[in-house]
Amino acid sequence: MPAAPVTPEADAFLRKPNACVVATLLPGGAPHTAATWYDWEDGRVLVNMHSDRIRLANIRQDPRVSLTATDVENWYWQLTLMGRVVSIEDDVDLRDIDRLANRYIGGDYPAREEPRVSAWIEVDRWHGWDPVRYGRWEPGVSEPPV
Repeated sequence: MPAAPVTPEADAFLRKPNACVVATLLPGGAPHTAATWYDWEDGRVLVNMHSDRIRLANIRQDPRVSLTATDVENWYWQLTLMGRVVSIEDDVDLRDIDRLANRYIGGDYPAREEPRVSAWIEVDRWHGWDPVRYGRWEPGVSEPPV
């Protein structure tokens, strides 16, 4: 698996509002996964969740996470990021969830009374899957959908 940063092709792929699943670790070490919205900025990932979500408790205990983004039209295009949460902050004004909602549904997040929390993830390693070659993502071999 390549170390961060990602290639320009992978960067372009992550800038799209792809389907995404985040994995955290439960207290006993078992994985916990959840579908999530994300945004990609300067080599880091923004996620946001309701304040009572299990994944929030998990990352407060152990910041290691993994995310897999999949192209919505061709799920064979997928890119997995492994890293750690480096910042957790209350999203008091709902700025971050609105940013994500606008990215995914084209408008502000509708549940305005829910307490939200944002987390920034720094990427340590990554790998991608290329549907043309069914192997690793190799820059210049085949381009991801942009």
